[in-house]
Amino acid sequence: MLHTLMQSIREYKRMTIISPILVVAEAAIETFIPFLMAAIIDQGIRPGNLNLVVRVGLLLLVMALFSLVMGAGASWVSSQAAAGYAKNLRQDLFYHIQTFSFQNLDQFSTSSLVTRLTTDITNIQTAYQMLIRIAFRAPSMLIFSIVMAFTVNAEMAWLFVIVVPILAVGLVTIVSKSRPLFRQVFKRYDQLNRVVRENLRGIRVVKTYGQQDSETAKFKAASGNIFKVFSKAQRIVALNMPLMQLVINTTMLLLSWFGAKLIVGKQLEVGQFVSLFSYSTSILFSLNMLSMIFSQLSVSQASAERVVEVLNSESAIADKPDARTDVANGAIDFERVSFRYPGTKKDQLHDVDLHIKSGQTIGIIGETGTSKSTLVELIPRLYDATAGTVRVAGQDVRDYDLKTLRDNVSVVLQTTTLFSGTIRDNLKWGDADATDEEIQHAAQLAQADGFIQTLPQGYDTPLEQTGQNVSGGQKQRLTIARALLKHPKILILDNATSATDTNTEAKIWQAFRHEMPDVTKLIITQRLGGIVDADKILIMAGGKIAAAGTHSELLAENEWYRQLYDTQTKRGGGQHD
Repeated sequence: MLHTLMQSIREYKRMTIISPILVVAEAAIETFIPFLMAAIIDQGIRPGNLNLVVRVGLLLLVMALFSLVMGAGASWVSSQAAAGYAKNLRQDLFYHIQTFSFQNLDQFSTSSLVTRLTTDITNIQTAYQMLIRIAFRAPSMLIFSIVMAFTVNAEMAWLFVIVVPILAVGLVTIVSKSRPLFRQVFKRYDQLNRVVRENLRGIRVVKTYGQQDSETAKFKAASGNIFKVFSKAQRIVALNMPLMQLVINTTMLLLSWFGAKLIVGKQLEVGQFVSLFSYSTSILFSLNMLSMIFSQLSVSQASAERVVEVLNSESAIADKPDARTDVANGAIDFERVSFRYPGTKKDQLHDVDLHIKSGQTIGIIGETGTSKSTLVELIPRLYDATAGTVRVAGQDVRDYDLKTLRDNVSVVLQTTTLFSGTIRDNLKWGDADATDEEIQHAAQLAQADGFIQTLPQGYDTPLEQTGQNVSGGQKQRLTIARALLKHPKILILDNATSATDTNTEAKIWQAFRHEMPDVTKLIITQRLGGIVDADKILIMAGGKIAAAGTHSELLAENEWYRQLYDTQTKRGGGQHD
């Protein structure tokens, strides 16, 4: 885990090394100051040696200033290193997520990935800063203080050697009890993020159905679950301070008792006694700092494990070393293809054989849940077939470079997704170098140019997140235009015109027939009007191709198709021969 996390340090290695050096130097100076204070009291103030008081006092001033510079420098360097490290780690995590296949994304929920990119990395950043600063300062102060205490008076210093293990055992026990609870907290954070994300994305539906109270109750429950676990963990961690106070007060009493006896017996000077008090405070508070570090590390360890889990997850779909970088045409072949989603026991597709010539238009229909979308998702390798082979232009899709394959296979999925930015920015996702003329032509084919031209800023009109300031049908037409700008050899439309009116849909299909005769088109739809002229229509049922043929053939031979056509034409006010 540490090896994986350390790879994100990169350009902040120097700062990461400098910070502990400055911290150790600061700690060394601070622990030497009480020793000099003892010298001022015992050799300067009590004998009345003003010259020594001035000389040692000036030395103390210089050391205090030097310690201040070291401390300030360590604080600045460690904060810069931690912030830079978190930036790198967040970028690495986000970049790695971009390589994930749909299978990997199914493994991690969206809310969980958001938590890992935000809360978890913030916890790691805090722990990292503590590790390169406080984690060096605390043990340095502890070791230096014990050494100096033995230098002042070995007999009294043994008191610290006895007390330190007792406190250490108590602190370790507290940390070990709180650590499992902190791990539970972040799973609860995932649940909270999921509730918030669902509510905000569906806020219009929530208000439409008047479900604000229900959603508030869900949020309250998720938030309450975090409170229960987190407060329990904090109650355990809160025992740190009472334990520290008990040990400090006990140590002070013992130190005062034995110190007074030694002073009366002329075995200990007053200045040395004062310095021992300082060292006892340093030793005990160093242990308290260590307990804080262990507590934070308990929180951060759970976060680190979650982040590393994502970083170590290899994409289920990857390029071969000698992957092909050209797609000759849009021919598609399914050879005894079966597919099963990971973690399930039932095949969604079973033994599918399908052969499509380049440039053909294929309509795909079927009842809900018949794996129509799953079938077409295998072509651009959004998933890989469990068995059998999917070929494009005669080559196994697994032999293609992923970017090459997906540049040549444009997919408009059921869920339309637009991003914040202008309409032009969104369309250029299809081709970043597209000219204004190419953008407008693609929009015209998708029947989007008309409504774009009516907008005050035309193609430079800003879109809100997810495109909430345009209608569902307009969003669909924009995503189709975006897909067309890729100039694909294969175009897949998965219910991509379900929110458009039938007249607009007919114009889209007509434009495709005239303007894109060489592009292979696969159209998943519930409206038969758009695919009656298709070269072949597939009827999906139970993860198989139940029937295939032209509109006329299916009308004559397939009862289910005939009933569907009758229903739609009657609803539209027409009849068929």
